[in-house]
Amino acid sequence: MTTITINERTKAGKIVLELAKILSVSSKGVTISEDGLKNNIASTEEKSPYDPKFVEKIKRAEKRANYTKIDPNDIWGSIMSK
Repeated sequence: MTTITINERTKAGKIVLELAKILSVSSKGVTISEDGLKNNIASTEEKSPYDPKFVEKIKRAEKRANYTKIDPNDIWGSIMSK
């Protein structure tokens, strides 16, 4: 028996999981253990691509609330309304 860990939050993980579900329905040689999959995903932390100092700086700025939020769908409207 082989154990495969799949991150179901990624696009590739979703595809592999759907394929495994299809195989488990049509084949008696494939079984899926949802409990094991959820435990593996919960215990695996994804590493942030951002510098921890930068993340902390952004969190402090959010608490101060002296920043301007810009709507990406209406950038000029967001800037001009202030």
